[in-house]
Amino acid sequence: MPYDRSWMGYGIVGALEAGAIALVVGIVVYGVLHFINRGNGWSAGMAIGVAFALSVVIGGGQDIWNLFYFNMAPLQSITLLKLKLAAVHDPDAIGLRVFFEMVGAFLGACLGWAMFSGDLKKLVAGIRHSD
Repeated sequence: MPYDRSWMGYGIVGALEAGAIALVVGIVVYGVLHFINRGNGWSAGMAIGVAFALSVVIGGGQDIWNLFYFNMAPLQSITLLKLKLAAVHDPDAIGLRVFFEMVGAFLGACLGWAMFSGDLKKLVAGIRHSD
């Protein structure tokens, strides 16, 4: 998601902040998907998978694209490389940020499932009454 990252930290702090943003995006995306597909009969795995994919694209798409671009694009001049790196917030920890964005998006989709579907309540009730 292209947003201003000037307020974010560097290194592990910035990665944790990006992961937290992706977590919130994952919860919101799962909630929207749950509301839209209420009667369509999607399984929980399908809804979590789609919410995860959309959350990764929305929450971490810019960092994933930059990571892909720096690894695959032929940067033939030092000037072009400096120009591209200047546009990226904390290029030293871009891989760490992408990892935390993916983990955050997955945890957000799973937490969204737990919050919106009610299956977690049934699971906990089943565990309590199994004695």
